[in-house]
This record gives sequence, structure tokens and C-alpha cells, in this order.
Amino acid sequence: MATIPAGGDDLSGLSLFARHEYHREHLLLSFFSFFLYVLADTGTAVEDNLCIAVTGTPGTGKTTICESLSELYTVVSLQELAEQNGCLEPVDQVDGSAPLDIHKLSETWVREETETCFVDGHLSHLLDVDAIVLLRCNPEKIRERLEQRSYSPEKTNANVEWELLSGTWSELLEFEIEVPILELDTTVSSSEELVESIVQWMDEGTPSASLKDAASNAMNWL
Repeated sequence: MATIPAGGDDLSGLSLFARHEYHREHLLLSFFSFFLYVLADTGTAVEDNLCIAVTGTPGTGKTTICESLSELYTVVSLQELAEQNGCLEPVDQVDGSAPLDIHKLSETWVREETETCFVDGHLSHLLDVDAIVLLRCNPEKIRERLEQRSYSPEKTNANVEWELLSGTWSELLEFEIEVPILELDTTVSSSEELVESIVQWMDEGTPSASLKDAASNAMNWL
């Protein structure tokens, strides 16, 4: 490595070869610094402590995919977070579920995980997360899955309509949630294929278009 002489960048005391080496090293250092700047500026730098929401209409396969992800990463349930933070409302006598106050949870939840983790839940995109995996599925396939879960006709129809109208995208736009978003079609893909896509996306630094561009190019079932 060329040694810079006393006096800063005065290279007059160096041989021609030494001056050449100095300039080469300086150029490489400048290029490396610029490369790091570009990565940081475009959001493509790979981080190892992301908090990623796995969201989507009920029936899109969140739980199945998160079970596979749990073999590689920490996965927490949105329902469990709500219970721990006192954000569950009284049980609805109609469908037997306890409504979740996501806005209260978003204000009270303090992330404890120091490594990459996933939050499983159809409202998880409304939490303060670093990125979002949005699962989509053909509405008729969702109807089939929810009927197998013995959902009431009213609840099934409501979720099918939500997916048909891209309801989650509407919420992302309404609340202007500008984080990297990966949209995946779970209609026919296996959980292994989907997990592989998620891991590859993370390895690439969670690249994503702007919110408006991503929404305009989202899957459309109509």
C-alpha cells in the first residue's frame, strides 16, 4: 500500500510507481464509498434485524407460510401480541371472535426481538414494521378455504369481497405506509416456493417500487 507523505496529498516525494498506487487505492476507496452510499440511498442494503409483517385476507395462507418461516426466523402472532398488550376487545357474540384494536396495539407494542422476525396477522401491516409481505389469492380459492374452516356465509362473503377489491392495498394507500412490499400469489404456489421467494427478496435487500407504483401494478381479480 502506498504511504501518503507528510503534508497531506503532496505526492512530489513519491516515485512514479508509488504515485500510481496511491491514485489507484484512492480511486478504489472512493468507488467503494459511493457504492455504500447508493445502497443506503436506494434501500437495497441487506439488514439482519428486520421486522416484517405477513398480511393478507384470511384464507391466503399466512399461518401455513409462517409455520415454514418459523424454521428459519422468529415468528410472532398478531393475536398473541394483542393479548399481551391488552388490545383484545370483548368476544363478538355473532362470530365468536375477539376484535383486535390494532391502533391501540400499534401505539403500545414495543418490539423485543433483536433479530429478523415476522408478525403473522391480517392487520399486521398496520404496525410499525420495516417491510410487508402481502399474500394474495384467487377469491374463489379463498371461498373454498374459508368454507372448509366452517366460516359463516356472511363472514366468508365479506372476506372474499375484501380480496376481490384489494382491500389491504386500499389500507396501505389510505395510511400511506411507505415500506418495502412483496406481493405474492398463493393460489397455486407451495409454501416452500413462497418462503424461498421471501428469503430471496430479503437477501436482495427487500427491493420495492414506491407505494403508488406497487399498488397500481398489484394483482387485480376483477
